[in-house]
Amino acid sequence: MVHCPRAVVGKEGRSSKVSEQRAVTAKEWPFEEARRIIRRLEKYHPKKGYVLFETGYGPSGLPHMGTFGEVVRTTFVRRAFSELNQTPTRLICFSDDMDALRKVPPPTFVNNK
Repeated sequence: MVHCPRAVVGKEGRSSKVSEQRAVTAKEWPFEEARRIIRRLEKYHPKKGYVLFETGYGPSGLPHMGTFGEVVRTTFVRRAFSELNQTPTRLICFSDDMDALRKVPPPTFVNNK
């Protein structure tokens, strides 16, 4: 099970001091990934004034945990980033139905052993 701590939100809509201190020392993977992004931003400041997070999924086939996982992982990292950094963020989620392998016919050969 993936653990991503929730922030305690105060009257101003900002995280409480306890949550901020917890986020700084958190070892969960979303916070580790968020710290990697923050280190990259020390060299390359976003020109648009925000950090863009992107995720997507292909709707071919039935929905499954992998589809959910792709979106939730990005959301976890974005939330951790927001806890550690004051730079605004945006999330783009797209659905790609242009599956290049969808039209590949199944194999027609049979193994005759």
